[in-house]
Amino acid sequence: MHPATAPGGLPLLGHLPAMLARPLAFLDTLPAHGDLVRVRVGPRELYMVGAPELIRRVLTERADFDRTGPLYAKIRTFLGNGLASCPHADHQRLRRIVQPAFRHALLPRYAEAMTAETAALTARWQAGRTVDVTREAFTLTTAVAVRTLFSAGLTAEAAERLRHALDVLLRGLYLRVVLPAADLLPTPARREYRRALRAWHAGVAAIVADYRARGVDHGDVLSLLLAARDEAGRPLAERELADQVATLVLAGAETTSSALAWSLRLVAEHPEVERKLHAELDAGPAGEPARWQHLAQLPYTAQVVSEALRLYPPAWAVSRTTTRPLELGGARLPAGALVVCCLYLLQRRPELFPDPTRFDPDRFAPGAVHRDAYLPFGLGATRCPGDRFGTVEATLALATIAGRWRLRPVADGPVRPQPRLVLSPGPQPMTPTDRITGPAG
Repeated sequence: MHPATAPGGLPLLGHLPAMLARPLAFLDTLPAHGDLVRVRVGPRELYMVGAPELIRRVLTERADFDRTGPLYAKIRTFLGNGLASCPHADHQRLRRIVQPAFRHALLPRYAEAMTAETAALTARWQAGRTVDVTREAFTLTTAVAVRTLFSAGLTAEAAERLRHALDVLLRGLYLRVVLPAADLLPTPARREYRRALRAWHAGVAAIVADYRARGVDHGDVLSLLLAARDEAGRPLAERELADQVATLVLAGAETTSSALAWSLRLVAEHPEVERKLHAELDAGPAGEPARWQHLAQLPYTAQVVSEALRLYPPAWAVSRTTTRPLELGGARLPAGALVVCCLYLLQRRPELFPDPTRFDPDRFAPGAVHRDAYLPFGLGATRCPGDRFGTVEATLALATIAGRWRLRPVADGPVRPQPRLVLSPGPQPMTPTDRITGPAG
């Protein structure tokens, strides 16, 4: 049996224009055609799945679905063979090395950096002066990622160069994933992308070399990675180390900034949610920067972040390549087929989340069970090891910002997401005004 093909494809281009211009609007049309839908992107075909049982199979049956093929080859030009992009054959070894950097005992130390950077960023805001919330969130989470990864030996100028390179690469990588020919066109954007790629690799290599030369344990993630050994007692090779750093900066910066930016926008658009959030904050941190010890007082703030992650999961499309001919969802797929698990569609299925487009943080109230229908950090062995890091950071940042400022969009109307490797909103100019905090109620 052949899967249904998404309608509206153009000769030669297929569904590429829709995937570039309005990816979410295009994805929203797919469930009407089944749980497994064939999409054409230029000369390539991919198979989009949004049903929980199919996604669970693709993400957990590692012998049949691997992270190989031309798509991952393109991603590795930036991330290298990092934990988020390596084939399954390398994953277990690399995860054992990286996992200790995210153990629970280290989170309070990381939270100090999260609180300090959020307070520093928002202290520069002025009431009535517009800020681009998306860019501010990215600046914040990049600063936190750099600070927790490299707590010593990194100047402000070097950190800014890394942040700028990361921004350029993330904007350009999605285009290269859906349009490989972008690297063949002699455009200014291609030259900027290549400059950023060189700057990124050179910057990371310089930091690693400096840490090795000093031989000092700074108590940060890079120090942990330098000291890590696999089961055979081998350390990470130089290139492996750089690849893990690239992956961790991406995971720590882009995914969390997306969650925070969406949370701020959604709160501003929903007055009742904003009132409940402010009541919780006024009874807890009460206008002070939110810290690790405040987390127990911020259950609703965490629910806001979880609901934003449901509506707009950063990893909105997770791909795998079939390793052999097989059947999926009643359709026969050849070896080498690109299967895309669309978590954006999964988390908006009405039978799993009633009234799925409504922003309702109470879906995640204590006792709520979502099993494998809520997967913003993936599933199985390849689930993001930094999931707790990211949710703590987004929760503390949201609490600190909302405790001090009330944000309002400059323009009405829906946000148009910007196609990047993760699902981030485009520019969001918003105006902050001072809040007067006081007892809840």
